[in-house]
Amino acid sequence: MTIAIILVIVAVLALILILSITVSRALQLPRPGSPGSLQPVDIEAFRNLIDPAQDEYLRHRLPAAKFRAVRRARLRAMAAYVAVAARNAAVLIHISQNALAANDPQTVEAARQLVNQALLLRRNAGFALLKICAAWAWAASGAAASPVLHGYEQMSGSAMLLGRLQNPSVPVRLASRS
Repeated sequence: MTIAIILVIVAVLALILILSITVSRALQLPRPGSPGSLQPVDIEAFRNLIDPAQDEYLRHRLPAAKFRAVRRARLRAMAAYVAVAARNAAVLIHISQNALAANDPQTVEAARQLVNQALLLRRNAGFALLKICAAWAWAASGAAASPVLHGYEQMSGSAMLLGRLQNPSVPVRLASRS
Protein backbone atom coordinates (compact mmCIF):
# COMPACT_ATOMS: atom_id res chain seq x y z
CA MET A 1 0.00 0.00 0.00
CA THR A 2 2.81 2.43 0.88
CA ILE A 3 4.65 1.64 -2.34
CA ALA A 4 1.53 2.43 -4.37
CA ILE A 5 1.16 5.81 -2.67
CA ILE A 6 4.83 6.61 -3.26
CA LEU A 7 4.53 5.64 -6.94
CA VAL A 8 1.46 7.85 -7.38
CA ILE A 9 3.25 10.81 -5.75
CA VAL A 10 6.34 10.28 -7.93
CA ALA A 11 4.15 10.05 -11.06
CA VAL A 12 2.33 13.27 -10.19
CA LEU A 13 5.62 15.07 -9.53
CA ALA A 14 7.02 13.79 -12.84
CA LEU A 15 3.93 15.03 -14.69
CA ILE A 16 4.26 18.45 -13.07
CA LEU A 17 7.93 18.57 -14.06
CA ILE A 18 7.17 17.61 -17.66
CA LEU A 19 4.38 20.19 -17.91
CA SER A 20 6.54 22.96 -16.45
CA ILE A 21 9.39 22.19 -18.85
CA THR A 22 6.99 22.14 -21.80
CA VAL A 23 5.41 25.46 -20.85
CA SER A 24 8.72 27.17 -20.10
CA ARG A 25 10.18 26.13 -23.46
CA ALA A 26 7.08 27.32 -25.30
CA LEU A 27 7.27 30.72 -23.61
CA GLN A 28 11.00 31.42 -23.90
CA LEU A 29 11.88 34.90 -25.04
CA PRO A 30 13.74 35.07 -28.33
CA ARG A 31 17.44 35.84 -28.00
CA PRO A 32 18.35 39.45 -28.73
CA GLY A 33 20.49 38.46 -31.71
CA SER A 34 17.90 36.15 -33.26
CA PRO A 35 15.49 37.51 -35.83
CA GLY A 36 12.10 37.87 -34.20
CA SER A 37 9.27 38.13 -36.63
CA LEU A 38 5.58 38.25 -35.99
CA GLN A 39 3.49 35.34 -37.17
CA PRO A 40 -0.13 35.98 -38.14
CA VAL A 41 -2.84 34.31 -36.09
CA ASP A 42 -6.18 33.35 -37.62
CA ILE A 43 -8.46 34.83 -34.96
CA GLU A 44 -11.62 33.21 -36.32
CA ALA A 45 -10.08 29.73 -36.29
CA PHE A 46 -8.73 30.35 -32.79
CA ARG A 47 -12.15 31.55 -31.64
CA ASN A 48 -13.74 28.43 -33.15
CA LEU A 49 -11.31 26.17 -31.27
CA ILE A 50 -12.12 27.68 -27.88
CA ASP A 51 -15.89 27.89 -28.43
CA PRO A 52 -17.62 25.59 -25.90
CA ALA A 53 -20.64 25.32 -28.21
CA GLN A 54 -18.42 23.70 -30.85
CA ASP A 55 -17.25 21.13 -28.30
CA GLU A 56 -20.82 20.37 -27.29
CA TYR A 57 -21.84 20.02 -30.94
CA LEU A 58 -19.00 17.57 -31.55
CA ARG A 59 -19.73 15.70 -28.32
CA HIS A 60 -23.34 15.07 -29.39
CA ARG A 61 -22.54 14.25 -33.05
CA LEU A 62 -19.55 11.93 -32.65
CA PRO A 63 -19.08 8.59 -30.89
CA ALA A 64 -17.20 8.92 -27.60
CA ALA A 65 -13.88 7.51 -28.88
CA LYS A 66 -13.95 9.69 -32.01
CA PHE A 67 -14.88 12.75 -29.95
CA ARG A 68 -11.89 12.22 -27.64
CA ALA A 69 -9.56 11.97 -30.65
CA VAL A 70 -11.03 15.11 -32.23
CA ARG A 71 -10.95 16.93 -28.89
CA ARG A 72 -7.26 16.13 -28.43
CA ALA A 73 -6.46 17.30 -31.95
CA ARG A 74 -8.35 20.54 -31.27
CA LEU A 75 -6.41 20.96 -28.00
CA ARG A 76 -3.10 20.52 -29.85
CA ALA A 77 -4.17 23.17 -32.36
CA MET A 78 -5.27 25.43 -29.50
CA ALA A 79 -1.86 25.00 -27.84
CA ALA A 80 -0.16 25.90 -31.12
CA TYR A 81 -2.21 29.11 -31.39
CA VAL A 82 -1.41 29.98 -27.77
CA ALA A 83 2.30 29.38 -28.35
CA VAL A 84 2.30 31.64 -31.44
CA ALA A 85 0.44 34.33 -29.51
CA ALA A 86 3.03 34.09 -26.72
CA ARG A 87 5.92 34.32 -29.21
CA ASN A 88 4.32 37.34 -30.87
CA ALA A 89 3.95 38.94 -27.44
CA ALA A 90 7.66 38.37 -26.78
CA VAL A 91 8.59 40.02 -30.07
CA LEU A 92 6.29 42.95 -29.32
CA ILE A 93 7.83 43.37 -25.87
CA HIS A 94 11.23 43.87 -27.50
CA ILE A 95 9.82 46.25 -30.10
CA SER A 96 7.91 48.31 -27.56
CA GLN A 97 10.85 48.47 -25.15
CA ASN A 98 12.82 50.16 -27.92
CA ALA A 99 9.91 52.57 -28.48
CA LEU A 100 9.91 53.58 -24.80
CA ALA A 101 12.96 55.74 -25.52
CA ALA A 102 11.06 57.87 -28.05
CA ASN A 103 10.60 61.60 -27.56
CA ASP A 104 6.90 61.58 -28.45
CA PRO A 105 4.71 61.13 -25.33
CA GLN A 106 1.98 59.40 -27.36
CA THR A 107 4.48 56.85 -28.64
CA VAL A 108 5.86 56.25 -25.15
CA GLU A 109 2.36 55.76 -23.72
CA ALA A 110 1.40 53.40 -26.56
CA ALA A 111 4.62 51.44 -26.01
CA ARG A 112 4.01 51.24 -22.26
CA GLN A 113 0.47 50.00 -22.85
CA LEU A 114 1.72 47.41 -25.35
CA VAL A 115 4.39 46.14 -22.93
CA ASN A 116 1.78 45.72 -20.19
CA GLN A 117 -0.63 43.89 -22.48
CA ALA A 118 2.09 41.66 -23.92
CA LEU A 119 3.36 40.71 -20.45
CA LEU A 120 -0.18 39.91 -19.33
CA LEU A 121 -0.74 37.85 -22.47
CA ARG A 122 2.44 35.85 -21.86
CA ARG A 123 1.36 35.10 -18.30
CA ASN A 124 -2.11 34.07 -19.47
CA ALA A 125 -0.55 31.95 -22.21
CA GLY A 126 1.47 30.04 -19.64
CA PHE A 127 -1.63 29.29 -17.59
CA ALA A 128 -3.59 28.42 -20.72
CA LEU A 129 -0.93 25.94 -21.84
CA LEU A 130 -1.05 24.25 -18.45
CA LYS A 131 -4.85 24.04 -18.65
CA ILE A 132 -4.67 22.70 -22.20
CA CYS A 133 -2.18 20.02 -21.12
CA ALA A 134 -4.43 19.06 -18.23
CA ALA A 135 -7.49 18.98 -20.53
CA TRP A 136 -5.57 16.83 -23.00
CA ALA A 137 -4.48 14.39 -20.28
CA TRP A 138 -7.83 14.15 -18.55
CA ALA A 139 -10.21 15.02 -21.39
CA ALA A 140 -11.53 17.96 -19.42
CA SER A 141 -13.44 20.66 -21.21
CA GLY A 142 -13.50 24.39 -20.83
CA ALA A 143 -12.21 27.45 -22.61
CA ALA A 144 -8.65 27.45 -21.29
CA ALA A 145 -7.43 29.87 -23.94
CA SER A 146 -10.22 32.47 -23.74
CA PRO A 147 -8.07 35.00 -21.83
CA VAL A 148 -5.32 34.53 -24.41
CA LEU A 149 -7.67 35.27 -27.31
CA HIS A 150 -9.06 38.36 -25.61
CA GLY A 151 -5.59 39.59 -24.64
CA TYR A 152 -4.26 38.91 -28.13
CA GLU A 153 -7.01 41.01 -29.70
CA GLN A 154 -6.22 43.88 -27.30
CA MET A 155 -2.49 43.56 -27.87
CA SER A 156 -3.03 43.53 -31.64
CA GLY A 157 -4.86 46.85 -31.42
CA SER A 158 -2.12 48.37 -29.29
CA ALA A 159 0.58 47.11 -31.66
CA MET A 160 -1.23 48.67 -34.60
CA LEU A 161 -1.48 51.97 -32.72
CA LEU A 162 2.23 51.93 -31.86
CA GLY A 163 3.10 50.98 -35.42
CA ARG A 164 1.04 53.86 -36.81
CA LEU A 165 2.66 56.29 -34.39
CA GLN A 166 6.19 55.13 -35.21
CA ASN A 167 5.83 54.65 -38.95
CA PRO A 168 2.45 55.57 -40.45
CA SER A 169 3.31 54.18 -43.90
CA VAL A 170 3.94 50.58 -42.73
CA PRO A 171 0.89 48.52 -41.70
CA VAL A 172 1.15 46.24 -38.64
CA ARG A 173 -1.01 43.11 -38.59
CA LEU A 174 -0.99 40.38 -35.99
CA ALA A 175 -4.18 38.64 -37.05
CA SER A 176 -4.90 37.19 -40.46
CA ARG A 177 -8.61 37.79 -39.92
CA SER A 178 -10.45 39.65 -37.19
